[in-house]
Amino acid sequence: MIIPSWRKSPIQMMGILNLTPDSFSDGGRWSDADSAVKHALEMIDQGADIIDIGAESTRPGFTPVPEEEEWARLEPVLSALIPSVDVPISVDTMKPKVAERCISKGVGYINDVNGLRADGMMEACSQGDVKVVISHMHGSPLETHSSEMGADYKEVIRRFLDGQCSRAIEVGISKKNLIVDPGVGFGKTMEQNMEIVKDLSFLGGDHPILAGVSRKRFLKTFYPDEDIDEVTAKVSSIAAHSGASILRVHDVAKTVGYLMNE
Repeated sequence: MIIPSWRKSPIQMMGILNLTPDSFSDGGRWSDADSAVKHALEMIDQGADIIDIGAESTRPGFTPVPEEEEWARLEPVLSALIPSVDVPISVDTMKPKVAERCISKGVGYINDVNGLRADGMMEACSQGDVKVVISHMHGSPLETHSSEMGADYKEVIRRFLDGQCSRAIEVGISKKNLIVDPGVGFGKTMEQNMEIVKDLSFLGGDHPILAGVSRKRFLKTFYPDEDIDEVTAKVSSIAAHSGASILRVHDVAKTVGYLMNE
């Protein structure tokens, strides 16, 4: 955790570890267990408080991964990493059976960009004392990048997240374990994405907020000539100023350095 001079409460850094060969930003770089574990350890040394592992891309036009293939990518990395590190491991998955296996394996977080909408996902996440990130996604995972939200987008996002949190509590997930993510980059316009980042107060403050802007396309709309990780650090800082307490990033060192030197 870091506490910049301008902030009273700590910020947690969530380092992204993609095991997918087709990720939009670093596909294939960490797809074998040895390189994945090495990179995770590097991010922890740079200041990551959580490692978020994804084995299915959600880039535009992605092809869904069968459940067994997703688990085959995750299992060797989880087996090597969980006993080796002191920070919690998060898994980015939309599938209930994958979530169940990950919880049984000892992960500390389930991060679902689909907002726990799959049948059985809430029940799967209630089976252990794990943190659960509920994200807003406009449309389905396969169509989210081609659809847009209307002018009342903030109210729609807030209502969805409030409703999903209430339902999650009803099925047995502890309120203290819930984290909300407004889903920057998932079915919003470029301008809506930036407006969300600038003012997260519309989410209400009942749950910690995760902001994931790292290397997303909308950043280039506003900062076309700057290094994408420098821009990620800058916009992640804007999110932290507006209420985010967890920042999900690829380049942990760059974001930590930016936050601590503002």
